Amino acid sequence: MTELRKRMIECLQLKGLSERTQESYVRAVRQLAEHYHKAPDLITEEELRQYFLFLKNIKHYSRNTMTIAICGIRCFYEQTLNRNWAIFGIVRPAPEKKLPVILSLAEVRDVLRRVRLLRYQVCLTTLYSCGLRLQEGTHLQVADIDSGRLMIHVRHGKGAKDRYVPLPERTLELLRQYWVTHRNPVLLFPAEGRDHIHLAKATEPISKSSLQKAFRAALIESGNNKRASVHTLRHSWATHLLEAGVNLRLIQEWLGHSSPATTSVYTHLTVKAAQLGTAAINQLMRDL
Repeated sequence: MTELRKRMIECLQLKGLSERTQESYVRAVRQLAEHYHKAPDLITEEELRQYFLFLKNIKHYSRNTMTIAICGIRCFYEQTLNRNWAIFGIVRPAPEKKLPVILSLAEVRDVLRRVRLLRYQVCLTTLYSCGLRLQEGTHLQVADIDSGRLMIHVRHGKGAKDRYVPLPERTLELLRQYWVTHRNPVLLFPAEGRDHIHLAKATEPISKSSLQKAFRAALIESGNNKRASVHTLRHSWATHLLEAGVNLRLIQEWLGHSSPATTSVYTHLTVKAAQLGTAAINQLMRDL
């Protein structure tokens, strides 16, 4: 590890950023250095300006990816190198108003039943039924399951925040049935690893990329053309709860959202909301 990278990581640690965020920020600076084929401390402000234009106009980075690049690079130059360049007061990720893809309950059921391996099926079912992020689900531990209260303790979620989410009885039953197949004392979804170590002794969680591939294969097999991903299960869960009449504030808490505005996007996605809106408009027309 170079001295520059070491200093940057130390700055990120002092800022209290999670390991995943640290990795993303370091990767952003590494990609910048690779683009110019030189150490990042030798890159000029004008070169940095041209790089951000390259990411926006040539690479067409999404808002989230662009945000990571800007934040990581800015942290490196301002915190590690003490360079307060004007470019950081100008560059901003492009605003987006995209609505997430949603699967209906029938579509979720159809996709999940087509997942072939038990470990993937149970993990994906848990992600949907508890509204978990991919990272949160794959890293679940035996100690996180509160079977008495039917709750899951989600540890170190996004923003390093813990929370509790409801655990459906059917999901608890599935988790118990699957755990018996490996009996790992720590991990609910252990990975075999390259050396095919016995699951009971595994220390690493199931591969996120493998889980994503399993979901994608099941989606294609179902004939569904929606641009859905594993994260779509979380969006769908929140929307289905809202359609069932669950309070938006409660859904916000279970999702681990800091702002109600983040959760309110689901109000635009419910079928019932659209139906009620259409009915109201029709009534207005009848009253004219």
